[in-house]
Amino acid sequence: MIPAKFRKIVFAMTMALLMSCVMSFVISAYNLGFVDNLIQIWLSAWMFAFIVAFPTVLLVAPIVHKVVNTLVKES
Repeated sequence: MIPAKFRKIVFAMTMALLMSCVMSFVISAYNLGFVDNLIQIWLSAWMFAFIVAFPTVLLVAPIVHKVVNTLVKES
């Protein structure tokens, strides 16, 4: 198991991996249609998207947590 001190990094990596996967596929399919080499184009786009998404999640997640904490009332 991964130690708890790495929770934020594991969260950011998992979130970036999954979101970049889904979004790069959707955008690639939307822009190109289901062409013969869609999988190759998507994998290339996914690699680039993950490189951008991972540091973005690391930077943005704390801000989002603060915003959500101010918007959501504790019971």
